[in-house]
Amino acid sequence: MCAHELRHWLRSPQIHTFPYDHVRSHYHEVGKHFVDEEMLRLLEQARTLLPTIPGPWPLVQTLAAFLDTALDKQDGTYDYTSYIGLPLLQVPTVDDPVAQAPFARTRCDRVGAQLLADVLAFELKATEAGATLLPAMRPEPELVTKRYKHGLRALRPKLQRMNLKHVLTASSPAELARQASDAVLVDRSEVERLTIELSVLPVYTAHDEYMFLRVLQSFETTFALLTVQLRAVIEALAGRDVERAVHFLNESSTALGESAPLFSMLATMQVESFRTFREFTEGASAIQSHNYKIVESLCRVPDSERRDSAAYLSVPAVRQRVLDGQYTLDEAHREIATSGDVDAAGLERIRDAMSSFAHTLLRWRNTHYRLAVRMLGEATGTGYTEGTPYLNAVREIPVFHTVSDESATDERTAKLS
Repeated sequence: MCAHELRHWLRSPQIHTFPYDHVRSHYHEVGKHFVDEEMLRLLEQARTLLPTIPGPWPLVQTLAAFLDTALDKQDGTYDYTSYIGLPLLQVPTVDDPVAQAPFARTRCDRVGAQLLADVLAFELKATEAGATLLPAMRPEPELVTKRYKHGLRALRPKLQRMNLKHVLTASSPAELARQASDAVLVDRSEVERLTIELSVLPVYTAHDEYMFLRVLQSFETTFALLTVQLRAVIEALAGRDVERAVHFLNESSTALGESAPLFSMLATMQVESFRTFREFTEGASAIQSHNYKIVESLCRVPDSERRDSAAYLSVPAVRQRVLDGQYTLDEAHREIATSGDVDAAGLERIRDAMSSFAHTLLRWRNTHYRLAVRMLGEATGTGYTEGTPYLNAVREIPVFHTVSDESATDERTAKLS
């Protein structure tokens, strides 16, 4: 049926009539790894026609991003970014004007809230009789209840800032999840609805992969926000604006801290389910995350050993920024500390804010490592990484050179002893 709809569209292609629902349903039914050759051929034809199809640019851009994501395995471009459908989400980027930093939080709140609301809606729908979407290895009700709770913990701060927290009046986790998801999803624009719906193309039919993708997308949204905010910090330090620098450092710490419940949500993923669909994700690994590496390299210049390792070789555009001499927060702090332009109290505030951010990021890394050990054991990672040994090594990398984080070091030591 999907091939029929595509052939019909190809005879009279219009941007408003592309059969998204049919294509997406087919991918969900079989998994991206198992899409048949005819479907891929028809989608390739559709992409070839794109330059000739008139229409509003946001809709053309959305269709182009969707087709690239759907065809990534055939194209040989499949990686972490295409696996999680990141180009469809249109989150902020490090190249956005720094003046946009105050508005990046609002944009990321909307995207993040919609991602979490969607996964809560997915879990709710799967409990209904006759639900057919990603039916393999569905979790037990107790596990789903935990997902509701952790998802709501991550969603509540966003609802607060979006003036939607008042909608949460129920007592049961399931009903709270329903209230939250309904309130967020009804507030979407048509473009937002379309991009969120199209941004999940699992490689297999395992139920848990849907949540896995949404959590990864949520983390990427957070790190996309940090890239903009850290650039604002660097600019503020260059302009000797202590208040603005501290503000955006604190905002960055808050954003990263608010993402912590996502790890708890991800921890409800069934190990057997993860290891099943992971067989088909080879070539896509979080080591390829541009946003994470940009955040890391904005904090300080990576040591040459790390810069020339798989960590940065897997993100060549970010590595090039480093090689081109990207100015870092560490360098900006060193300059302002020796300039004599800021008094001791102001310098102390900057150091405290930097230390707090470093502490939060190191906690994030350590939590990531512990969850990976639970899911992977000693298995190698996807995307040609060494898996948990790699994460174990990099979690100790200092965030800054000019500011230490003794509290985070003490916490890691206590957990390892």
